[in-house]
Amino acid sequence: MKGEAKLEQRVISTAERLLAGRKSVSALEVLTGIGWLSDRDVDAWRLGRAPDLSGALAVGPEKVALALQALQRWAAEQRLEAGEVPHIGASRTREELRVTADDEAERVFRTHWTMPGLSEARRAQVTARQAKVPDLVVVSAVEDWVCAQCGDTGELLFLENDAPHCLDCVDMGHLIFLGAGDATLTRRAKKASGLSAVVMRFNRSRKRYDRLGILLEQGALDQAEESCLADEDLRQRRRVRDGERRAAQDVGFIARFQEEIRRLFPGCPAERAEEIAQHAGTRGSGRVGRSAAGQALDERAVTLAVIASIRHLDTDYDELLMSGVPRQDARDRIAAVIDQVLDRWRDSGRGTPAPTR
Repeated sequence: MKGEAKLEQRVISTAERLLAGRKSVSALEVLTGIGWLSDRDVDAWRLGRAPDLSGALAVGPEKVALALQALQRWAAEQRLEAGEVPHIGASRTREELRVTADDEAERVFRTHWTMPGLSEARRAQVTARQAKVPDLVVVSAVEDWVCAQCGDTGELLFLENDAPHCLDCVDMGHLIFLGAGDATLTRRAKKASGLSAVVMRFNRSRKRYDRLGILLEQGALDQAEESCLADEDLRQRRRVRDGERRAAQDVGFIARFQEEIRRLFPGCPAERAEEIAQHAGTRGSGRVGRSAAGQALDERAVTLAVIASIRHLDTDYDELLMSGVPRQDARDRIAAVIDQVLDRWRDSGRGTPAPTR
């Protein structure tokens, strides 16, 4: 029973975070969020490289059933609006996919729960995202390959029935490549193109696929380029305004992050709290302050930002790493020092600055 309660709390906390950011939540998103499914496995499934996701799940069907039940109870308690949306594959045939062979579980996996009381425009955005058909994906080859149909090869391939095909054999040879970089041009060209595909390349060092650009029709690109040229001045002014708005948002967020640090650790000097907030909350940094939990000022996320600062500024952690000590061993050696600083900063009565070395 204790294990079930812990699992239910994991499910609920993950669902709450997803709902806060996306205004809707699904079982597939929750299982990915708690680490039972990887994005890589889900992407492969959408590409038709697996009949379902049962073999990719990190736990057995009994635990999955418990998680789904917990999610349904929470959604009912929150009075979320439920609606079923089929999973569509990223293939030319656009077949409907199954997450599991169990029909009852499959019904839950098709369900999306939406936050009630949304404006009409926001609800339309959420509905469109839920129903969005995944892009076709063309792969930039990193290894030698031959087309399963004609025996030819090339730089780009399309996987169909888990076999590589050249673009001519899947009727995409007429498409042209538009590299990533100009989001407006890409969006307009893709919207105007009757057929398009995202071009991905596997990054071996990072163990993931990186997006290189898109393939689309020449006429669509010409139309999009003319449209972008016509309103370049307007878009430049909008970029300036958006930059100013984001800067103001960042200032406000970092101030709130700093206030939360001081609330949790009243003994932390004000200038140090400001430094931690600035570092953790830098836009585009990928640090904990920019995570969903960090932007929600989750206590654990704020504490992790404080711990990271102590680790690098108040211990010899960096020197240990540079001397060849494994990361986990280095963290174990400095754990006591971190705990001491945290305890002192939690004590609002002292407020004594932490040593810098």
